[in-house]
Amino acid sequence: MNKKTIFVTGATSGIGLKITELCIENGYSVYATGRNNSSLETLQRMGAHVIKADLRKVEDMDRVVSQLPPLDVVVLNAGAGVFANAFDLTDENIDMMLEVNVKAPIYLTNRLAPKLIEQGHGQLIFISSQAGKVATRKASVYAASKHAVTGFLNGLRLELAPYNIHVTGIYPGPIDTPFLQKADATNAYRESIKRFLITPEYVAKEVMKTIDRPVREVNLPRIMGLSSKLYAVAPSLVEKLGSGFFNKK
Repeated sequence: MNKKTIFVTGATSGIGLKITELCIENGYSVYATGRNNSSLETLQRMGAHVIKADLRKVEDMDRVVSQLPPLDVVVLNAGAGVFANAFDLTDENIDMMLEVNVKAPIYLTNRLAPKLIEQGHGQLIFISSQAGKVATRKASVYAASKHAVTGFLNGLRLELAPYNIHVTGIYPGPIDTPFLQKADATNAYRESIKRFLITPEYVAKEVMKTIDRPVREVNLPRIMGLSSKLYAVAPSLVEKLGSGFFNKK
């Protein structure tokens, strides 16, 4: 059995669920948090230690942290999105994306990093998005939240390097999960990018590889790393090529 202890947020659906399942299968001691009772019960039967929590609530976050043992790896996966023009979003939509995508991982890092520093080792894996590098129409606020995470983990990596703590950013392209349906009820986005969709199983397997061999970042599919590099030198061209996404009103 693998002795590493791993904590996963957003563990009850999509990528987080697949990561948690693979961690259990690989013999890790797994602590998982999410909001879906059915998924939590299933993970518990598989051998995970489960903690139901809403990471938009600081009191829930503190309760989760208080129940965690010393950790080797933290997978900050919980995410939320609403795909619409910035001027069509409600305040609640905006708050949700900023609270789940930005504040929650930063707050959790603030609480967990001192424990990793004290033990002298650890790894923080942030499940971000290619939107954190290149924005598209109807994803301006979502992209802003993921850009914030990119900036945070890049600075955090420098802060934690002296303490033997690795920081890894995972940047997947669009994934075929229920997240897309929740983010865009019209299904227009999914239709426009369906030929580019990757599976949560694929992303989870790539994340697992970084647990034993920490790296700076992973772009999925790997060709996506080229798009962000191209965007840095020719943003107008990339924006023109990507203008077909979200054509439907």
